[in-house]
Amino acid sequence: MYLESLIDKLYEGKQFFEVVKEIPKFGTLYNEAMASTSKSLMRGLLASYPHIFDGINSLVDVGGGTGAAVRIIAEAYPRLKCTVFDLPHVAQNAMKTDSIDVVGGDMFQKIPPADAIFLKNVLHDWADEDCIRILKRCKEAIKSSKNDGKVIVVDIILDFENDDPKVTETSLLLDISMMCLHGSQERNKQEWHDIILGAGYSGYKIYPVQLGVYSVIELSP
Repeated sequence: MYLESLIDKLYEGKQFFEVVKEIPKFGTLYNEAMASTSKSLMRGLLASYPHIFDGINSLVDVGGGTGAAVRIIAEAYPRLKCTVFDLPHVAQNAMKTDSIDVVGGDMFQKIPPADAIFLKNVLHDWADEDCIRILKRCKEAIKSSKNDGKVIVVDIILDFENDDPKVTETSLLLDISMMCLHGSQERNKQEWHDIILGAGYSGYKIYPVQLGVYSVIELSP
């Protein structure tokens, strides 16, 4: 029933996240699914790339949902002050603790300041021009005066080197899914390069795929 309602509203020309907001029970299911995905993905990220969080004192998880990813980061780095940032109706379901703050807002307008901005499964939801706007807001939010200020992106790179045909197949299926539901897409290396530099970043690093279909991109302001 929820899926039928979702499809009907999408055919009316509404954006996916507008529909999720209008159908609260579907929104709850969507947030639970994202939280479940975050748990295994974040454990793999921390095991493979712990150095990414070195030297930072604060981090904002943009589009952080109910805070599943941030809770895992905070457990691994107790001294790191983390913030869950999402739309108000989503952020209200995240739990605030001594080490985790929760802020509701619009990432297209302003993002809370931090040493590092974290974007997991966010940019593939949006068209190129929207991604550039989001990345510009992230760049503005980096408050570190040292060279360790950064934006950390966890997302799919379609043509990144791997020897597993299942990874390639899954990435392409997700690309089709994104085009159908969000009107967006997964991106190849050149497309990521274009939006990162288009947002005014000085450079970036891509780390080898060790997280299934996902890659980590570290952006330098």
